[in-house]
Amino acid sequence: MPPTPIDTDILLVGAGPTGLYGAYCAGFRGLRTVVVDGLPQPGGQISALYPEKEILDVAGLPRVRGRDFVAALLEQAGQYGPEYLLGRQAVTLGYASDGRAEVTLADGQPIRAGAVILTAGIGTFTPRKLPAGEDYLGRGLSYFVADPDAHRGQDVLVVGGGDSAVDWTLALEPIARSVTLVHRRSAFRAHAANVAAVAESTATVVTDAEVEALTGGESLRQAHVRVRGDDAPRVFEVDSVVAALGFVSNLGPLNEWGLRLRGRSIVVDSRMRTSLDRVYAAGDVTEYEGKVRLMSVGFGEVATAVNNAAVALDPQLPLFPGHSTENS
Repeated sequence: MPPTPIDTDILLVGAGPTGLYGAYCAGFRGLRTVVVDGLPQPGGQISALYPEKEILDVAGLPRVRGRDFVAALLEQAGQYGPEYLLGRQAVTLGYASDGRAEVTLADGQPIRAGAVILTAGIGTFTPRKLPAGEDYLGRGLSYFVADPDAHRGQDVLVVGGGDSAVDWTLALEPIARSVTLVHRRSAFRAHAANVAAVAESTATVVTDAEVEALTGGESLRQAHVRVRGDDAPRVFEVDSVVAALGFVSNLGPLNEWGLRLRGRSIVVDSRMRTSLDRVYAAGDVTEYEGKVRLMSVGFGEVATAVNNAAVALDPQLPLFPGHSTENS
């Protein structure tokens, strides 16, 4: 016997920061809300990849640890009691006889919603692998830093040239015995100010170089780094290697929904409506002319999506929800 459908006003697909703020916005408007995410915990990339990393670009918060930021978003949304279905992926989209959207999860659970808002960030993401030394994954090699303190007193080698690699170098430099940053090019893609901070730190920077091999016994002990122009690889004694090489993302089952896409992004209009009836999108997953992929932009987009969805569900409602200060 198939499971009884869960009925809700708003279904948010994605429990990252944009989805969590969307749950608050929907609750503020008095809408029943369900949040679905394939990951087993809320917070999206922040919880999965860098819970201890400091976030510096949230308005009004000069710096906030990822884990604390997610906790604050959960507390903000929690006052309205959204239902979370975590570790459960949204797979198919259809429509019930009354026109409501019906999303079915991988375990067969259907959810009927007045509107669906896709806040899936970059979709399904997997780290780009370090070609050398994959056998040491979990034995010294990792693709992100879940707990910086685990590297306290260690010799750490960080691989990459983007913001994550540079940020982890700066975060680990004060607590590790040594930090070496290896990048295959001479120029970094990371923010210039952070690259300059690394240059002024005690970290060793090796450019035009690639990790050729990782060696050791039961755990990682050496990283063999091939530097362009050198006759032989340089061998670094290490306790851990953090390969911050970025991530490969895709939309997963959303690719099959018939959405209008541009690359791996969902095209939306000024109301955050997609090409499908009753389906909106917000956050990094969206695309339109002039799009800027920042968390603060995603918060504005999901507020726009929720309030336009509220009016679509009940045309008697005003688009503007009012200010929170009016309720105190």
